[in-house]
Amino acid sequence: MKRILSLIPITMLFAVVLFSCEKEGACDEYNVSEINGDDSHNFGNNCMQCHQAGGEGEGCFVAAGSVKNAALTAPATSGQVEFYTEANGAGTLKYTIQIDAKGNFYTTEAMTLTGLYPAIKNANGTHYMGNSLSTGACNSCHGNSTDPLYAN
Repeated sequence: MKRILSLIPITMLFAVVLFSCEKEGACDEYNVSEINGDDSHNFGNNCMQCHQAGGEGEGCFVAAGSVKNAALTAPATSGQVEFYTEANGAGTLKYTIQIDAKGNFYTTEAMTLTGLYPAIKNANGTHYMGNSLSTGACNSCHGNSTDPLYAN
């Protein structure tokens, strides 16, 4: 009986550790934007403030942001963000993320974005970013210290 009682605290500690890893903010959750998807929210905010390890968001985003229409009056409701190895769409296309119906794009898929050059593409054309990326948190700059992202 004494031996069973001594195992109870260890069992309780194991249960707490096991279930605490399954809370929101766990990085093992798959969360990727889709064409016509409408699960996103907080247009224009830095998505990765919440979608990070220990954050309130579902999954840890590797890249995320919001895209406005060409007139900068509303969210772009279609298109995609592409990531190239060279500026202006030159080099190799490495990754593509769809823009959802609310103008947001995001992914938890593993990708290395540092040094890549993004482009926003829709039916009206392509808008290129002239500098390479240092982060996938696009709204940490765009819409704050630089112009918002927009589609042609």
